[in-house]
Amino acid sequence: MTIRITPSLAAAPLEHLSQTIGELADVGIDGFHFDIEDGLFVPAMTLGIKVIGDLRPFTNLPFDVHLMIANPEWMLPHVIKAGANRVSVHYEACSYPRRILQSIVLHGAQAGIALNPRTSLPDLRYLSPYLSFVVILSTEPEIKESPFLPNALEKVRAGKKTPGLEVIEWVVDGGVIPENISEIAEAGADSVVVGRAIFRDNRIRDNLAALRAAL
Repeated sequence: MTIRITPSLAAAPLEHLSQTIGELADVGIDGFHFDIEDGLFVPAMTLGIKVIGDLRPFTNLPFDVHLMIANPEWMLPHVIKAGANRVSVHYEACSYPRRILQSIVLHGAQAGIALNPRTSLPDLRYLSPYLSFVVILSTEPEIKESPFLPNALEKVRAGKKTPGLEVIEWVVDGGVIPENISEIAEAGADSVVVGRAIFRDNRIRDNLAALRAAL
């Protein structure tokens, strides 16, 4: 069973992020996940565009930027110029998601759509010309130690069975730990975003090994 593991840098110790980037690269992770928040769409503000640009010289691994903001269109060229290779926006935050995904692609990045836990899986097939991946949030965002919501996996299962969407990358983000990563992979997820479970007790190598062993 294979699944890509991407650490969420919002959960990392922020005082030495460049060193953390190097340590994560050494243990063979598949990229880096940045949550960019506005304090409005979600009640938090952790990372910003400058962090992406400052860290970009330290690695060639993909930067995956998750825009947890209202009206995200204005920010797209800035995060991509800073070094984002993949950008996801929230379905709930976009009046015209197809246009916004097209803009991401035209600026040179892969485009994704993210769904909050309470959002049912919509028909995403009309986005398929531009859609590379779907992010299924499996916790309520920005609540410390949020419980994993297993019902989120039903969206993954349904999406993988939808003609035209089965080849899209399906990402599960939130509450991923060794005890549930196998269930997530069995549901059909191609990737997981992992935060506290990687950085807990500053034991990145051991924590990543535990996640992989659980698969």
